[in-house]
Amino acid sequence: MKKYIISLTILLNACAYNPVIDTAGRSGTYSSDQAREITNDIQHCKELADQHTNRTIDVIQQASNLYMSTFTLGIIPKREMDYDKRVRSCLVGRGHSVIK
Repeated sequence: MKKYIISLTILLNACAYNPVIDTAGRSGTYSSDQAREITNDIQHCKELADQHTNRTIDVIQQASNLYMSTFTLGIIPKREMDYDKRVRSCLVGRGHSVIK
């Protein structure tokens, strides 16, 4: 049981999402750059995504989807984690240009 918990902890820590953001450009209809608030926005968006995502289930779904995608030679497309989608959409909603 200890091995399972340690393995799960390592797996969850490896899933830390760090978005790549174009800080030089302006996105959307904003007249000024939004990069001056980037650190604060990343922290808020990650906190919001943590509150609304069950990370354990998300990782299990990601692992099973990766297995199925590999097994079917890409017929079943790879799934993006819900946590990553939520952080990205939050940052885009705050006016940042997020690169995948």
